Amino acid sequence: MSDSLIHPTAIVSDGAILHPSVRVGPGAVIEGHVEIGANSTVGPHAVIRSFCRIGSNNRIDAHAVIGGDPQHTDYDGSETWVVIGDNNVVREFVTVHRPFLAGAETRIGSNCHLMAGVHVGHDTIMGDNVTLTSNVLLAGHVEVGDNVVMGGAAGAHQFTRIGPFCMVAGFVPLRKDALPFTLIGGDPVRHYRLNTIGLRRNGVKGDRYRALEAAFKALRDGDRELSGIEDTDEVAYLRTWLAVKSKYGSYGFARGKRGSKRGR
Repeated sequence: MSDSLIHPTAIVSDGAILHPSVRVGPGAVIEGHVEIGANSTVGPHAVIRSFCRIGSNNRIDAHAVIGGDPQHTDYDGSETWVVIGDNNVVREFVTVHRPFLAGAETRIGSNCHLMAGVHVGHDTIMGDNVTLTSNVLLAGHVEVGDNVVMGGAAGAHQFTRIGPFCMVAGFVPLRKDALPFTLIGGDPVRHYRLNTIGLRRNGVKGDRYRALEAAFKALRDGDRELSGIEDTDEVAYLRTWLAVKSKYGSYGFARGKRGSKRGR
């Protein structure tokens, strides 16, 4: 690493491996057993704890803490890792915790945006292109699929799953699974319709969209087998996702709401 890119008040362990292009701001602390890839930035007073592997082009903002011990009473101090991909934005006061079982990983994919105050609990697995708005809280063992968006102050109970392309309304407490490709919110929490805009932006339209629309209607009507529905890539993924045993089950559907006709 280049000393000219590391502020003189930063503390960087000799056991940390930083690409020469990594910038480290004033007062930041980077412990040993840390790897950070090219063109990443660690902001003022951010803390990267031991056992973190962080990819390239990541921006970690002021006062974020990555790799803290898991908040779990059974944690025995074992070596566990946080693994973060490339091109992520991690804003102020974000916390990401390591798992509590030896050899496990808390994982964040690539191209994610974690806004101010987000907490990612131990053993969480997050896909790519995820947006967590300010003050989203994820408990331990949460699964977050690709292209998920969670509104401000939403939260997820431990062992819940949030399927790809799901958009979660702000302030929603998820205590059950949220289905892929849907909009979910309200009080009580319910699935409303397909995430039409998110799907369309990613090329899911025409026959592919109509197949998902039929699948949404089938699920709303209680047919988890999705009988007779064309097996597009999205529908095939949905069948696989539904086949995985869920700890708490998934939410139901808002009354009188149909899958959107848009996106065809």
